[in-house]
Amino acid sequence: MADRAIEADAVSRWFGRGDDRVEALSEVSFAVEAGTITAVLGENGAGKTTMTKILATLLLPSSGRASLFGHDVAHDSGACRRLASVVFGGERGLYAQLSGRDNLRFFGMLAGVSRRDTKARIPELLEQVGLSDAADRRVETYSKGMKQRLHIAIGFLPRPRILLLDEPTVGLDPLEADRLRDAIAVARDDGVTVLLTSHNLIDVERLADRVLLLDRGVIIEDLPLAEFVQRAGYAAAVTIRGVGDPPSLDSASSDGISPVADSIVTADGWELTLRVLEWGPGVFGKLAVMLAGTEVSDVQVREVRLEEAFAQAAGGTR
Repeated sequence: MADRAIEADAVSRWFGRGDDRVEALSEVSFAVEAGTITAVLGENGAGKTTMTKILATLLLPSSGRASLFGHDVAHDSGACRRLASVVFGGERGLYAQLSGRDNLRFFGMLAGVSRRDTKARIPELLEQVGLSDAADRRVETYSKGMKQRLHIAIGFLPRPRILLLDEPTVGLDPLEADRLRDAIAVARDDGVTVLLTSHNLIDVERLADRVLLLDRGVIIEDLPLAEFVQRAGYAAAVTIRGVGDPPSLDSASSDGISPVADSIVTADGWELTLRVLEWGPGVFGKLAVMLAGTEVSDVQVREVRLEEAFAQAAGGTR
């Protein structure tokens, strides 16, 4: 289909032979619609980077088929490389003796970007990733985070229709990571399709439209982000602090509300965390009944986090 930027059909990849064979991917099938951001989650060794490398034409599938906008990654790799940029987390893959600006020029040439477009694009990309002041310094003087930002600029340079991002915020401080997320969001708004792998689940919460969960080379979940978060099994956590005697666990349970564990009692008071299955106006009345007769000093409500859904979904396969 024309609106499918990425398709994988029963893609498998193994390494080694016989008793030493390791299957990194096993008949993985999915599709990514154009102009969306899809996150691929999974524990170390789940097959995320292998999948990214296949789509980037850096590895061939052992069986099955993968394509970018209809171009087969194995049989039409040149077209795929013109469509997609790949960014891997880490410090390798740059020329340390060259400046950041010269690295961009070199990789722009390799990507087939015209000199005129490269010259025009480099200043705006350096500004976008916060490297304008360091553009003419040799990359060997860059910090890990600066090198990662340069990788991102190189990935954006050829104006790809597809961005394959493997741990893009690794090594970045919170401000740098936020800046990069903004740049990725702008790319998506411009119609770029993004496939993102990250152990930093804030990246996924802020950016992803859809989540694929890989477990030992097999896709076990393929859901919109909001539906995936619901896999945690509850909508919110309510943390209540007070002084005096804490509520009993019997009183701290109700239809749709349950305590995470016993109350934590300290010299300064007590703390109790409750999970709310579904948030709504009736929750306040139930909490009032539960806490009757106790002295409450603080109440904090937190929506369920992606990491809790991930732990529930991934843990359920063990």
